[in-house]
Amino acid sequence: MIRALAFASVVVATLVIAPAVQGAEDPTGTWKWSTMFNNQTRESTLKLKLEDGKLSGAMLGRNDQEIPIEDAKFEGDKVSFSVTRSRGEQKFTSKYSGTVSGDTIKGTVEMPGRDGQTRSREWEAKKAK
Repeated sequence: MIRALAFASVVVATLVIAPAVQGAEDPTGTWKWSTMFNNQTRESTLKLKLEDGKLSGAMLGRNDQEIPIEDAKFEGDKVSFSVTRSRGEQKFTSKYSGTVSGDTIKGTVEMPGRDGQTRSREWEAKKAK
């Protein structure tokens, strides 16, 4: 009898807690952060949407133009995506990855440098209220 009650308790706890943990982190929303470039602060805004297990979204560019994200993935609490921008006839792609924890995403972005080498820097976004 005690074993049956203990087993039933474990089953109930698993059914109640597992879905809550699985959906604990959701990247859906608007995320903002600041970055320093050449002694100037640049504000970045990212819009993410997780629907039916698929991540989509856009990053705001100059004049609030939406640039769609590419190769977007969300697994557990990990998010990754790429953003391709154009400057003149040149295109360059930045690859973002990070961990969602509550109202924060912390991670790294890899982008092409002027010397052809890949540069990496940290980014930390806060969810807009």
